[in-house]
Amino acid sequence: MGDDREILEKAFDFHGHVCWASTVGVRVGLAALRALGVPRARSSGDLHCILEIGDNHGAQCFADGVQVATGCTLGKYCIEKAGWGKLAITLIDKKGERAVRASYKPTRHKLVAESSFMQKRRSGIPPSEIPREEALEMADILWEAPEEEVVSVEEVKPHPFEDYGEIMGLRPCDNCGELTSVAYLRVVGERHMCIPCSGYE
Repeated sequence: MGDDREILEKAFDFHGHVCWASTVGVRVGLAALRALGVPRARSSGDLHCILEIGDNHGAQCFADGVQVATGCTLGKYCIEKAGWGKLAITLIDKKGERAVRASYKPTRHKLVAESSFMQKRRSGIPPSEIPREEALEMADILWEAPEEEVVSVEEVKPHPFEDYGEIMGLRPCDNCGELTSVAYLRVVGERHMCIPCSGYE
């Protein structure tokens, strides 16, 4: 897992600190890629990822690990949230019209919860203030484990995917002058305005 470890380190850099949920996100993302037999997404036409996390709950860091591992990013508009509060994804191969669901299997989670890193987190210490060595010890509980102990990968299934393509075109809002996607402009009288300037919700 030498090359995979580089991906993990990139995920920590992207996320801003070492944590268990980002580690799990990388493992789940890589397992899903392997199950589909596809490389990391390079463009919005390659893959689409449905993240099952929700809003404002612990372990949302999972999403950053998934983005780095799969290449499905917000900027390529090939990732979305289901909002179920779960550490799982469905990764869709758009061209092959196949999908696989992969999820975190918490068989080692008690060890993570008992780590010195998590004890410090529970006492209110921010993750960025905990020594990296302690954080890595905790992350390695999940990273060094055999994949089948921490990731559940379901059967690859057919998954038709209708892609409407990218809506091209930007123009300045007639009120504030900021570039806005034409699909988001609103007509107010004879002026084309961005949503905040238009008064529409």
